[in-house]
Parts: sequence; structure tokens; C-alpha cells
Amino acid sequence: MGAMGSAGSGRRRGAISEINVTPLVDVMLVLLIIFMITAPLIQQGIEVQLPKTQSEGLTSDEERLVVTVKRDGKIFVQRAEVKLAELEQKMRIIFETRGNKEVFLRADTKVAYGNVAKTLSALRRAGATRVGMVTEPDV
Repeated sequence: MGAMGSAGSGRRRGAISEINVTPLVDVMLVLLIIFMITAPLIQQGIEVQLPKTQSEGLTSDEERLVVTVKRDGKIFVQRAEVKLAELEQKMRIIFETRGNKEVFLRADTKVAYGNVAKTLSALRRAGATRVGMVTEPDV
């Protein structure tokens, strides 16, 4: 009986060699869901209401250079805010490092025509070879 008692107590004293991964898996799944929900929201960028047209969309494999004019008249190159007076100089610097001098202009529907015309003029003076107007399909 003494031998059995010592064998039984030896099992109780031994360390557990298995790790419970269930809580880790639960946390990872929750993080995955959170990132799946927030990633599209982060990538949306600057909020503008684009005009609707019936033209076909353009496709390109190269990274696009996008200039955005918001409703309040603020101008953004990609995601960086730029004043209209500085736009031409900044675009010249950007064009020096890029082979493609194509620019896509996103302007809010409510932006005054004069602001869009001044922006287009600054882009042309900076050396833009093509300026594409970004619109939404008219459904």
C-alpha cells in the first residue's frame, strides 16, 4: 500500500506540461475582427463628395498621384494639406522624382469652379502632362 500511495502522490506533484491556448486564440480572433472592420475606414482618406458622371473609369498599375480639393477649399496632395500658393512648387518637386507626371484631381461637388480652375492651372504650370478628374459613376 505504501508503494501505491507514493505513486499516486507523485502524479499530483508533477508539473502540467500542456499550455492552454484557447484564451490566446480567442484574443487573436477578436483582434482580427477589429482590424478587418477598421482597415477600410482608415484607407478611405479625405472625405469629399465626388460629382457623378457616366464615363468609364481609368485603370493603372502605378501608384496614382491624387490632388484633392475639399468643400472648404483646402487642397491635399495625397494626404498632406498644401496651400494653393505652395501647390505649384511642391508639385514641381514631386515631378522631379517621378517619371509619370499624371495627376488625378478629386474635387468636391460643392467646390467653387474658380478654386478648381486655380488648382488645375497650378498643376499645369508645375509640369503635369495629364490631369484626370475623379468622379463617381452616375447610377
